[in-house]
Order: sequence, then C-alpha cells, then structure tokens
Amino acid sequence: MLFNISAAKDTLARIESGLSDHLDSLFLPVRRWGRELQVSAYAGQPGAGADGPSKLMNDANPEGAPPENVISIRGLTKIFGPKPQAAIKLQEGGASKQQVLERTGSVVGLKDIDLDVREGEIFVVMGLSGSGKSTMLRCLNRLVEPTAGSILVNGVDIRKLDDRGLLNFRRLHLGMVFQNFGLLPHRTILDNVAYGLEVRGMPLEQRHAKAMSMIELVGLKGYESSLPSQLSGGMKQRVGLARALANDPGILLMDEAFSALDPLIRRSMQDELLDLHDKLGKTIVFVTHDLDEALRLGNRIAIMKDGQIVQVGTPEEILTNPADDYVASFLNGIDRSKVMTCESLMRKPEVVIPLRTGPRTALRMLDDSDQVTGFVVEKDKRFIGLVKAEDLLKALERSSPLSEAVRADVLTVTPGTMVEDLITILVETDYPIPVLDDGGMLMGVIYPGSVMDKVRPANGNTPEEVPA
Repeated sequence: MLFNISAAKDTLARIESGLSDHLDSLFLPVRRWGRELQVSAYAGQPGAGADGPSKLMNDANPEGAPPENVISIRGLTKIFGPKPQAAIKLQEGGASKQQVLERTGSVVGLKDIDLDVREGEIFVVMGLSGSGKSTMLRCLNRLVEPTAGSILVNGVDIRKLDDRGLLNFRRLHLGMVFQNFGLLPHRTILDNVAYGLEVRGMPLEQRHAKAMSMIELVGLKGYESSLPSQLSGGMKQRVGLARALANDPGILLMDEAFSALDPLIRRSMQDELLDLHDKLGKTIVFVTHDLDEALRLGNRIAIMKDGQIVQVGTPEEILTNPADDYVASFLNGIDRSKVMTCESLMRKPEVVIPLRTGPRTALRMLDDSDQVTGFVVEKDKRFIGLVKAEDLLKALERSSPLSEAVRADVLTVTPGTMVEDLITILVETDYPIPVLDDGGMLMGVIYPGSVMDKVRPANGNTPEEVPA
C-alpha cells in the first residue's frame, strides 16, 4: 500500500491544531486567575499582605537582567469638556485641537499617547505650557481620570482598579512631589514626612524612625522639630521629597518639582535628586518645561506638543537627531558639550599597529594611509600608546624595536566621557585622542577637527509658546 504523505501532513496538522486548542482551554483559566490575583493584591484582598504588591514591583527585574518597562501607556487620551466621545471621533477623523474645541466645546488634553518607562530610570517629560505633560503625569495615579487608553504598571491596568484598590496602589507604589510643596503648616517636619505612614496605620515609634531616616537622607537632620514656615524653599522641597520616599514607593512622580526655586537652589536640588537616584535606584517620572533641566536629569526624555508625544530618546539622541523642526528649535543655545559624550564623536582609528610590528612596517602602514600617527595595541587589542612617523624614523636609525618608539603617556577618554571634559583635554594635546573601554581596549579615536562642528549650537527660532 502506498503511503500518502499529503494526507499524513493534513492529519498531523489537524491533531496539532486540536491539541493547541485543548491546551488553551486548560491554561486560559489559570492565566486569568493569575491576573485576577495580581489585581486583587492592589485592592487589598485576602492573600495579599501589605508587602505583597511592593514585592511584586521590586522583584520584577532580577539582578543582571535588562531593564523592564514598569509603566506601559497605550492609546492614552484625555478630553476635558462636555462631549468627550464626540471629540475622540473628531480626532480620529483628523480634526485639530482647535477644531475639536470649536465643534464640541471640549479641550484635547492628551491624544493617543503610547509610552514606556523602564525600571530604575529617570524619565523626563517636557514641553511648553499646555503641551499636556502634567496631565499625563496625573493620569499615572488617576488624579486626572483618562478618557480612553490603558496604563499598565507591571502588567496591572490601574484604570481597572476600584476606589479601594486605587487608594492602596497610590499608598504602596507611588510617591508624588509637587511644585508647591504641599506641606501641612501645623505639623513639624518629622510629622510631615511621617504623614503617609500614619495614614497607612504604622505605629508612632516605627513611623518616626522611618521618617527620621528619610530626613537624614535628604540632608535635613536637626530640622525635624521645625515647622515648614521656618524653612527655605529648597528645604521645603527636600521635606516633600523625603515624605514621598518614606513610603518606599517603586515609582516617584515629580511635577515641576524644582520650578519655583531660585536657580542656585534649583541646581542644588537637581544634584540632590541625582545622588538619591544613585543610592536608591527608584524609577522617576519628572515633568519640567526647562530643557537644561531635562538634559541634566533624564536618562530618556519625551518632548510633548499639543497633547502628543513628538519625540522620545536619550539627551544625546535628541540633540544629535531631533525629530522635527519643533524639537530642533528647543535646542537653540544649548551647550551640547555638557550633554554629548565621546561615544558620539569617536571614529574608527585610521591605523592600528600591533606591538609585534617592526618600525619599517609600521612606517609603511602610516604612509599607505596618509597618516602621521598610529595607535599601538597588544594582540588582545589592549591599548599601549601611539606612535608618530618621526619617532619611527628615529627608531629605524637606531635599529630599535617598535616598543621604544611608542608614546605611552598619552591622555585618553572613555565612551562615556562628557565632551565638555574632552575639550579640556584637546587644548593640552596635539594628537588624536584614543577612546578606551574600562578594560583598556581601544574602542575608537576622536580627531580634534571633528569636535567643534558637532557641539556648535544650531541656529533657529525659539519654539512658539503653546496656549494653556
């Protein structure tokens, strides 16, 4: 009897399909139960203690694994006004923000935002007045209720939480720092910092000990018995930061937190925040209208206009590759050397010479490449030094090996060295600067003539102010 291969394949395909459907029917309820259990943890249902959700967030990313998205926003839309659904339909049809306002009397706060925030990063949201940056931040804890879309925190859609679940979610996982401090004037600094812990029901002695540790962390030890009226603006903002950190939230939301401070105090608070971030590793979403502040603080930056995201990227990506003229106009007058790193400037070295090479061969390599300087490496690419044609000629006259012609006392940088520091080095040297990794391996070279064109501020117009 002949074996029908085609019929056998069809039979196997039907068996495979049936088995897949059967497995889905078995495991779908289990997956659904797992999701419901996770949501119930935020709602404070039995089986999820006070530490349950915190552990869920803090243990989501095992040590050594790449950063995961702790916040995922999809299709987030916010309409202020009487006809939100009509406004959404007009948006979908291509109507502008102004046209939606004229036809429905509703204001588009956010339009179809898609955004991810990674664990442990400082994610800065910036834009002009009316761009939607604060609205988006307040949607993350539902101080502003979204009209449409989803906001996932470690896979849990906070829009699906009931009032009790939302309250627990805010207490356990979100800290917020406001521009206007929000301190209780009749309470001491210690009791202000401990307020969130008091609301959670923590015993007096325990919450005061926790609050005191946060006060020390932000540099206010000795002021715990003072009242807010006795502190400066910068000190009050430190209290607000300590209060937000006292609950040990996984995510810190900061809405124009330093905007009301004097320039010197503001920079000091930026330094304080960066130090705290290094110590604690919190995920921070920081809203600002100041590009200098955004570039200084942000691991990544989202630039907003008219309730939409225009560009998301690292400070260096935004500086070197602005998405459009609107983003480019923000960059006018920015000192790029304070933001850009050597990694963006380095090039492949023209001539790399193994240390075992003879001086005559090394000289020929330079001549063939029309170069006067070569970079000498061990066979494992570990950088030894640089050599110039004039030194090779002298070595040939003395019949010396290449090693005696190598200049080992050269200044080097790493890919992460700021261009601002590189410029200081270039002033002191007359040779291309080697770029080495932490192991001393040659990664690239920076040629002095290529630096200024990259860091020179672009000319352009200032972005137009967006009406609130």
